[in-house]
Amino acid sequence: MWTPLRIPTSPSAAKPSNWCASPLPSKGRASARSPKPASLSSATAPFLANTSSAASPAKKVTKVKTITPPRDIVDAPCVYAPYCGGCKTQNLSYEAQLRAKEEQVRDLLIHVGKFSLQHLQLHAVLKPIVPCRIQFHYRNKMEFSFGPQRWLPKESLQDRIVDDDANENYALGLHAPGFFDKILNVDNCLLQSHPANKVLAAVQECWRDPQLGFSPYNVHSHKGFLKHLMLRTGRDVTTDQPEVMVNFVTSSYKPELLKFLVDKVSVFPEVVSVINNVNTSVGNTSVGEEEYTLYGKSSITETLRGLTFQISANSFFQTNTYQAEVLYKLIEDCAGVKGDDSEIVLDLFCGTGTIGLTLARSVRHVYGYEVVPQAITDARLNAKINGIQNATFVQGDLNKIDENFGKNFPKPDIVISGFIALSFLIPTYSYVICISLN
Repeated sequence: MWTPLRIPTSPSAAKPSNWCASPLPSKGRASARSPKPASLSSATAPFLANTSSAASPAKKVTKVKTITPPRDIVDAPCVYAPYCGGCKTQNLSYEAQLRAKEEQVRDLLIHVGKFSLQHLQLHAVLKPIVPCRIQFHYRNKMEFSFGPQRWLPKESLQDRIVDDDANENYALGLHAPGFFDKILNVDNCLLQSHPANKVLAAVQECWRDPQLGFSPYNVHSHKGFLKHLMLRTGRDVTTDQPEVMVNFVTSSYKPELLKFLVDKVSVFPEVVSVINNVNTSVGNTSVGEEEYTLYGKSSITETLRGLTFQISANSFFQTNTYQAEVLYKLIEDCAGVKGDDSEIVLDLFCGTGTIGLTLARSVRHVYGYEVVPQAITDARLNAKINGIQNATFVQGDLNKIDENFGKNFPKPDIVISGFIALSFLIPTYSYVICISLN
């Protein structure tokens, strides 16, 4: 569906022209045409329009107004939605988002997979999108950034009273769209669990107090202490109660400085683990060279398809536990697992082994390969926790394999992968990949 917009062809253009923009973005850019196709980076702010003419350079254009809103527009439930870089499609109905995802997959099959619209196999392989039963508070992991550059929307800037206190400009939240160095303050995120939001609000309440001596990390000067606040939510397998891991990522190890924040968040009964990842590099990653447990346990647990998984601060785990249950069942069904303990499964890029381990109960043996050493350690531990003995996990770089790779294990019947196809194995092949709608 195309929505009429009035857009000048450049910021200084005297007369706006009418464009039609698709309400569904692709890689963060909505499509537009008037009269030639273009790519729009936003529907609410100045954006870039790339015309289809090879001779025409990219032009900056500014949206003036929407003439006819698309029928799928809804009121975004999050107060930060118009400004936050975390969610870009909250103002679209969930049904429209599902259609958009299906269109993206269809386009990939046609343009990359070389299927035609009339090809019978296209209709055979393209199944309906499986919706998630919950759309909010589903993420079991969120990462928020500290920064000295608080980002404010234009309307807030106009009413803002200038404060000489530098701490007023400190921010903890998510990156503003298009900025790596400016943070939108977030007190409550609809993506994460309610217990995690309580922790976020508690940290927001106090960390700017100058008497505490906290300084946010500056990505330009590479000075400052606090880099990230990572919150992970699991579930106690005995009590079935939520448990939260709080991970403070800092530029140096100063436990005495963090003590106030540790005491502040550990009062919540759901908080069972407080971790400090120390990242001394200038990079903005949340993975530290060193890790310290400041309170409680060093990991949390979660259940998935009847199995218990131990999750450390930097473990990979599907961020949507609810839909991971659905996904893993679909993988088993699509792979055609016989369930007679006769099949060999090769799980490539296996992470902490969640997919392979859920299949291990129905096959003869699972072989998992992963480049990250900590992930392999977690995978082996998860196998031990669940009493699974028919799973072998190997650490290695799958981007450097050759034809001798297949000599390391029996010929598999099923291969699960997110990146590469091993044509010389010729098994049932399950391809799993994450593609963002934004």
